[in-house]
Amino acid sequence: MAKNSRTRYIFVTGGVVSSLGKGVAAATLGALLQSRGYGVHTRKLEAYLNIDCKTMSPLRHGEVYVTADGGEADLDLGYYERFLGIKMSRNDSVSTGRVYWEVLNAERRGEYNGRDVQLIPHVSDHIKKYIKWDEAASGPAPDFIFYEIGGTVGDIEGLIILEAARQFANEVGRKNAMFVHLTLAPFIETANELKTKPTQQSVRILLEKGILADMLIVRTPRMLDTEEREKIALFCNLSPEFVISGMDMDSIYKIPLAYEAQGVTQRILEHFGLDASAPGDLSKFQKIADYLATSPLAIDIAVVGRYFQITDAYKSLSEALFHAGIANNIRVNIRKIDAEGLEKMTAAQIKETFDGANGILVPGGSDSKMVATKFARENNIPYLGINAGLQIATTEFMQNVCGVNDVDSDAGGNLRLGAYPCVLTPGTLAAKVYGKTEISERHRHRYELNIKHKDILEKNGMIISGMSLDGCLPEIVEIPAHPFFVAVQFNPEFQSSPYTSHPLFAAFIKATASQ
Repeated sequence: MAKNSRTRYIFVTGGVVSSLGKGVAAATLGALLQSRGYGVHTRKLEAYLNIDCKTMSPLRHGEVYVTADGGEADLDLGYYERFLGIKMSRNDSVSTGRVYWEVLNAERRGEYNGRDVQLIPHVSDHIKKYIKWDEAASGPAPDFIFYEIGGTVGDIEGLIILEAARQFANEVGRKNAMFVHLTLAPFIETANELKTKPTQQSVRILLEKGILADMLIVRTPRMLDTEEREKIALFCNLSPEFVISGMDMDSIYKIPLAYEAQGVTQRILEHFGLDASAPGDLSKFQKIADYLATSPLAIDIAVVGRYFQITDAYKSLSEALFHAGIANNIRVNIRKIDAEGLEKMTAAQIKETFDGANGILVPGGSDSKMVATKFARENNIPYLGINAGLQIATTEFMQNVCGVNDVDSDAGGNLRLGAYPCVLTPGTLAAKVYGKTEISERHRHRYELNIKHKDILEKNGMIISGMSLDGCLPEIVEIPAHPFFVAVQFNPEFQSSPYTSHPLFAAFIKATASQ
């Protein structure tokens, strides 16, 4: 619920290079404001021309994050949901491609009354429609809305987004808007010096677009000293207190406490003329910091996939495993295993590959992952199959347990996308894990398990423990005689949080620790 009737707008930009952590910064600042009792929301404004992330390859862009309403979005929305505990929508990830598409379709429909359609005002005004909060569509406005602007300020394709942000800030008043700019201050070893010139140049480029940065988060390998902060402040037209050290961290979950120690929340509230005297509740951040500072029991989880060439391909999945580790006070080490290589291995090589693995997780993909599924089933290793991991688990079971060889996976014509309800069978492991008999989880797939296989599966020891509301689509299968063998049609990792974990992941990690 909003703490103040007036909404404040915070734009997060980046300069010098990409991958400075704008998404994490926006999520962190929002979480710190939440700790003071403020309502927060976030949105991502992307410069690329893709209409959405539907066709983007995990090998190029990282995972495609799925919102509850079926939006296929940038993975930064995952940071927002995990850090802030809020639900994002398809309108919280907006690309210039989507904006151009909508503007051009409006022009074809004659909505511009024959006028020549231009970047300003037509495209910039359309972007501002996504910046302005629509209470009719999204409910009561929060106290703060963060807008992460993708790319860097020097990118030509993002200029129109910066222009729209500049216009919007002027329209609502500069005391109701704030620009937080992430920059880089590299350390040059040969000179034994931290260089501030890249930051100065980045701020100057932003100023050329008509935007003066109100706060800088400077990515550095260490804390900026007083002299460096004052130098940056002098050349970038702001007070030294608004120059924040964005030190490199070994965990993103250490960032909130590091920012708060520098008075970041106070500076933001001061900018907006709000009372900054009351401290925030930082207990949930401290809990994670305490966990990271300890050395609890460590386990190995073998994740069998095929997109390991890029770190962010399984971002939500790795985060969900980390969250489950926090919930169980266990250190989870992820062992990445290439799925395609498994089918070429001998039995001895497969055994060696999984030697010491406490659990096996199959996130979906090629049928070669049946090797991993079979190994987990036959050796009583806790197994969690996700999305196509359910097809792989049931196909392997049909072939090697039920003796039915003419089964395979064929994609259906309809894409199930977004949140769908699921009914759990009382008394099953799934119902026990969730603690209820009706859940809602997010989907992104065309494959479905044919309900006609239910009888033969259950006759041989695999039960269907979760079904769609209409009773037609199996959602969860499990093997009761196995220590932990669960496969789900959906993607539970999209609803995991560092503060609560997801029940399915928490139960999986708990089961692996007891082996």
